[in-house]
Amino acid sequence: MRPLPGAPGVAAAAALWLLLLLLPRARADEHEHTYQDKEEVVLWMNTVGPYHNRQETYKYFSLPFCVGSKRSISHYHETLGEALQGVELEFSGLDIKFKDDVMPATYCEIDLDKEKRDAFVYAIKNHYWYQMYIDDLPIWGIVGEADENGEDYYLWTYKKLEIGFNGNRIVDVNLTSEGKVKLVPNTKIQMSYSVKWKKSDVKFEDRFDKYLDPSFFQHRIHWFSIFNSFMMVIFLVGLVSMILMRTLRKDYARYSKEEEMDDMIFAVSFIVIIVAMIEDLYTERGSMLSTAIFVYAATSPVNGYFGGSLYARQGGRRWIKQMFIGAFLIPAMVCGTAFFINFIAIYYHASRAIPFGTMVAVCCICFFVILPLNLVGTILGRNLSGQPNFPCRVNAVPRPIPEKKWFMEPAVIVCLGGILPFGSIFIEMYFIFTSFWAYKIYYVYGFMMLVLVILCIVTVCVTIVCTYFLLNAEDYRQWTSFLSAASTAIYVYMYSFYYYFFKTKMYGLFQTSFYFGYMAVFSTALGIMCGAIGYMGTSAFVRKIYTNVKID
Repeated sequence: MRPLPGAPGVAAAAALWLLLLLLPRARADEHEHTYQDKEEVVLWMNTVGPYHNRQETYKYFSLPFCVGSKRSISHYHETLGEALQGVELEFSGLDIKFKDDVMPATYCEIDLDKEKRDAFVYAIKNHYWYQMYIDDLPIWGIVGEADENGEDYYLWTYKKLEIGFNGNRIVDVNLTSEGKVKLVPNTKIQMSYSVKWKKSDVKFEDRFDKYLDPSFFQHRIHWFSIFNSFMMVIFLVGLVSMILMRTLRKDYARYSKEEEMDDMIFAVSFIVIIVAMIEDLYTERGSMLSTAIFVYAATSPVNGYFGGSLYARQGGRRWIKQMFIGAFLIPAMVCGTAFFINFIAIYYHASRAIPFGTMVAVCCICFFVILPLNLVGTILGRNLSGQPNFPCRVNAVPRPIPEKKWFMEPAVIVCLGGILPFGSIFIEMYFIFTSFWAYKIYYVYGFMMLVLVILCIVTVCVTIVCTYFLLNAEDYRQWTSFLSAASTAIYVYMYSFYYYFFKTKMYGLFQTSFYFGYMAVFSTALGIMCGAIGYMGTSAFVRKIYTNVKID
């Protein structure tokens, strides 16, 4: 990908064009997954790396593998999401045609000197696996193996491909590695392959089912965790209802005879998860990341509107600074972490290194798409709903906050506030971590939707209870509602340490920095989301209980 031109007009147009490319497409592939007999089928070589360090990947040909005799292909396909994930496919050089069998044949020869042998031996010692793609279907294979004594090392030299087809579509690919050859310096190793096409009854829309693991993701403990969280929701909603219907009724009696309250309705739109449920984004490389970037950019006016209106209602005057923070807080955090890890990836010559042109493209999207849309939303929010509308008269001079017991201090409330929300997502975190940091494809987005809804309800209920306790203690500082909900992120990040040291076999500077860097980003983003949800719920609660208060 080439760097974008520097002219603002061209850069803005390029950013918009890139953003349009991020739109989720139902069939986004170089061939649209349909072939004619004897039409070219490309075997892409993706990455190679240690099995236990999933994120530490290198280009396939960083190992001294040889390339097939075919040099040119008719197409190439790459998206921004793929580039950000380090997916840089290279042509294998193997000549494969649709429904055309290939008998075992040598496609290249490795002249194994000492340097190349050492590279293969290092890969075998560290359990290197490689990944390939045919028609977007992933294929994994192992580089080689050692004998029981660890003295002799062997390389698999024969790739036996069996490709299943249904009509004019590819629905299944299997790789069998054979031809074990001992690595001896100053010898020649011939690499060979064969292709066998077979008719399959697998439907095209079901071709990814074999990569999924229902026994893991739909285990009964997963269902039990949902049920457990649901019971927690019932308990907390009942607790909040008791506060509203019994305790506050006495408070209202002092100011008004109105004893009934309107229902509180809280709705959150989880666009990315909904799209993932509908479109099966796990079947397309980089689609989830591309969709997330597109949704974030497209909803920038909403972010600007609510941020600008809330800031104006609170009496804020430095609205430009607020707009920049609202627009760039999450992108700056994500990009800053990604660019830092990128330097480590470059040092390791890993495929996770983000190309310079891709970084420029992301920056252009931030400056020429996200920022202008945030500006429009902020201006609309300030002008349409930015006027203070307090439910009762507010004293200009804040009252002094009386002393209270230690367990009613905001610091204690903040620390305790995140325990129940974290408990509601604890089990789901394990499945999400296992999917992202291990070799499993996450596909149960219905579970994720339920867990996120439960998380929102639990967070709102907990922050309402915490805020009510503080109000009873005459502590009116509502910022504790944000922090008590956001403290969920602390427990998630603490859990990530446990998961790293006790549930994985990761090692090395690259994998460690990658893991804890992106877990910090994930936890912070989760904390901001929970904090915002908690603050909005608490704000509605406080507004409701003070609606009928008349201050003399």
